[in-house]
Amino acid sequence: MRQLAAALIDHFRHEAVSTTPGKREQTATRAMFFAAGFATAVWAALVPFAKGNTGVGDGTLGLLLLCLGGGALVAMPATGALTTRFGCRTILAAAILAFSGVLPLLALIPDPWVLAGALLVFGVGIGTTDCAMNIQAILVEKAADRPMMSGFHGYYSIGGIAGAGAMSGMMSLSLSPLAASTLAALAVLLLLAWNTGGLLTYANPPEGPAFAVPRGAVLVLGGICFALFLAEGTVLDWSAVFLTEYREVPEARGALGFACFSATMTLGRMTGDKVVAVLGPHRVVVLGALIGACGLLMTVFVPFWQAALLGYALIGTGCANIVPVMFSAIGRQDSMPQAAAVPAVTTLGYLGILAGPATIGFIAHHSGLPVAFLLIGVLFLAVAAASKMVKM
Repeated sequence: MRQLAAALIDHFRHEAVSTTPGKREQTATRAMFFAAGFATAVWAALVPFAKGNTGVGDGTLGLLLLCLGGGALVAMPATGALTTRFGCRTILAAAILAFSGVLPLLALIPDPWVLAGALLVFGVGIGTTDCAMNIQAILVEKAADRPMMSGFHGYYSIGGIAGAGAMSGMMSLSLSPLAASTLAALAVLLLLAWNTGGLLTYANPPEGPAFAVPRGAVLVLGGICFALFLAEGTVLDWSAVFLTEYREVPEARGALGFACFSATMTLGRMTGDKVVAVLGPHRVVVLGALIGACGLLMTVFVPFWQAALLGYALIGTGCANIVPVMFSAIGRQDSMPQAAAVPAVTTLGYLGILAGPATIGFIAHHSGLPVAFLLIGVLFLAVAAASKMVKM
């Protein structure tokens, strides 16, 4: 792995500078989204092994998982300044090398404190990649002068499906978690090496401060992303609980809710660029938010598990293209420089992922899970209203 990393770094130094993003850059951007989704899914498959190796309980595991999110949140605000100084290619390469190098270690670390440090590094790599790839995506979409962001984000979803499938398949063939995650990390590095030439050697020129508090349109965009990521995190963490406790679905089938959500979200994103081109970004956001709200209402009020699955599918359909449209809108706003706006919006989105499950749990404890779900429906309506406040 060290030789491969050295070869990659040498390749980055000698690769010719690309000035106008084209098809090669579009392909490389898709590859970066795929790689991030793939690596995240690989880690998700390793969580039970990490828990077993360290011998921690659920509460301590939750604190360890916060290290990953904390690492991402620490890295994101700095990514805009780093890409401005060193270019998207260098920052993406460094971030992917970091999280790919630590990924196999997560399968065997026996000490909770060491695992916490490894997860912090992994989170920094994933968070940096998330910001940098969106910065590149905005530049590539601008150069193409047509909607492309939904498709880029769709490759993240496909990467997640591929990562989960690959880990399941390899371990079903009796490969150890270490061997499976090492092969997965090598696959990510090879994907990076193959697409190096399409990664931009620049980002936006420096304008204003490298770090800034979200304001104006960026604050609205970030708030919308916060709401959407909170909704996605709620489906991820609470859909199975709702199905098993409120719709009497067997525990073995509890994951069907998230599967329906993921399937329609992935399909929606892979077709989203055409939908945005036909309907326009504002209509896509409003209709998506209303569809998501309808899905939640169906899930809560129709007392059949089949209706709940259809509700989750509608939520996935509604959520699919709202966040991609928000990132496209970052390139059109003038409230903040893009190098500061992308990390700000991404950070607010991650806060939704981190805060969402705990918030829903608190509300569910006092008022019941259906009430908590209905509050997410209210957030969807707020997203539809807030979308009128920004240029898309």
